[in-house]
Amino acid sequence: MDPLYLLLAMGGGFLAGVINTLAGNGSAITLSIMTELLGLPGNIANGTNRLGIFSQSALGSWAFYREGKLDIRQARPYILITFLGAIPGVWTALQVSNEQFRSVFGYLLIVMLLVILVKPERWIREMTVSERPNYGFVIPIFLLLGFYGGFIQMGMGIFFLAAMVLGAGYDVIRANAIKGLVIAIFTLALIVVFQYTGRIDWRVGLVIASGQALGGFLTARYASRYAQARIWAYRLLIIVVLASILKIFLF
Repeated sequence: MDPLYLLLAMGGGFLAGVINTLAGNGSAITLSIMTELLGLPGNIANGTNRLGIFSQSALGSWAFYREGKLDIRQARPYILITFLGAIPGVWTALQVSNEQFRSVFGYLLIVMLLVILVKPERWIREMTVSERPNYGFVIPIFLLLGFYGGFIQMGMGIFFLAAMVLGAGYDVIRANAIKGLVIAIFTLALIVVFQYTGRIDWRVGLVIASGQALGGFLTARYASRYAQARIWAYRLLIIVVLASILKIFLF
């Protein structure tokens, strides 16, 4: 790999790790690097991208856990339900092109932006979640999230945060902590599937993953220690969603 491309890949991975840890859709950066800069086919890039997602999610979750922001016991139902949804999602990813979902994804983001902008205090308040989740809400929503994450991943963090904050009552920092743990666990299983089908370029993936892991870990530590991090996470989420919408419809 050309040294310049190496630096760009690691730098892009670091930025994606920061964005994914506090908001989501950092995969838009890594997938663009792999397809447009490094020339990987779309289906190979989709599989290779999971290496970085796993590394940043695992280290970010560890950092949140050490800072007391991650309750693994409360995360268990979300892990199980999302994992079950990811099984048919990854099967779908092996059957169809990612591009077939892009237009739908763009319209979903527009809806998401409107949801985020209405009553912003819901995103920056302290945690109000009860001990027992509402399974009537949790099961169908997180099955769909798992399916989507298994299929394409890009943007899943945004939808996951919305479900955790608006539906399950978490504050945005603790929602991000659980998001990272859930994504790390089911992404590890997806890596096995993509590797078995020959859809991972380990040389490219490990370079980008190293940057993502560092970005995810440092961001999780910072977000756990500063009260203002909830506000900045909310602002970053708005920027990421808006930028994603503009990219899909204008470029």
